[in-house]
Amino acid sequence: MKRLIVTGDDFGASVAVNEAIETAHKRGILNTASLMVGAPASGDAVARAGEMPSLGVGLHLVLVRGRPVLPPSRIPDLVGDDGNFSTKLVLSGINFFFRPSVRRQLAAEIRAQFELFRDSGLVLDHVNAHNHMHMHPTVMGLIVDIGADYGLRAIRLPHEPFGASWRATGEGLVRRWVNDIALRPMIAAYRRFLSRHGISYNDHVFGMNDSGNMDRRHMLGFLANLPDGVSEIFSHPATGEWPEMEPEARNFRFADELAALIDNEVAAAVSRLNIERTAFVRVGEKTGKKFA
Repeated sequence: MKRLIVTGDDFGASVAVNEAIETAHKRGILNTASLMVGAPASGDAVARAGEMPSLGVGLHLVLVRGRPVLPPSRIPDLVGDDGNFSTKLVLSGINFFFRPSVRRQLAAEIRAQFELFRDSGLVLDHVNAHNHMHMHPTVMGLIVDIGADYGLRAIRLPHEPFGASWRATGEGLVRRWVNDIALRPMIAAYRRFLSRHGISYNDHVFGMNDSGNMDRRHMLGFLANLPDGVSEIFSHPATGEWPEMEPEARNFRFADELAALIDNEVAAAVSRLNIERTAFVRVGEKTGKKFA
């Protein structure tokens, strides 16, 4: 059986993102969003989500390339002179792993973001992290340990299978193959780890190799080549740019990604291909898997 979760990331980053996620949920196939609780428009995102009870909302932890929710004085080893997290992902990963003081501060920041999500009153659908930093072993361990206090039930595992990804797009053969092979051992280990802790996860993900470029053609291609199991398609829709957007996102095709999510042919393809739409919190229930 083919089951599908369609997620909009960076919910709360700006009103432009929030507007797009609301539109894509009300008029299209998007049924899940990942909330950045410390982002400038997080309050607006929470208010919109409160009016859309059918939208599953998860926590999009920000630990790099963003602003913390704790004061910089509480987490001095995580931030620079500007009070923001590092933009250097590899260096951040090394510090997370090897420096005890950094791990303690990281745990405090992760807990603070869980707290803010709980304070929003929203039901926690899932957890992932900005730039996939939840795949770092230190971060993953902290998420599972801390998340147990906040109703954590599901985590995104960003493994994009090469065969389906290549057939869907016909481009980036080497990149897609390398990303698949490189992540397989870690994904397998995390599946065992999460299963032991009773936490659900998706089987496949699409959008990782095409971040910012999930237009109508890509969306139709992924739907036509969706493998059996639970797949998540994620994108970054927005109605326009915003002042605080990251430099890495300047080339994202926000409007095209929104257009794809509300495209009539895309919606028709979901029905025609007998794809069942689901949410992270229903993954374990429907499959009958016993993770605990």
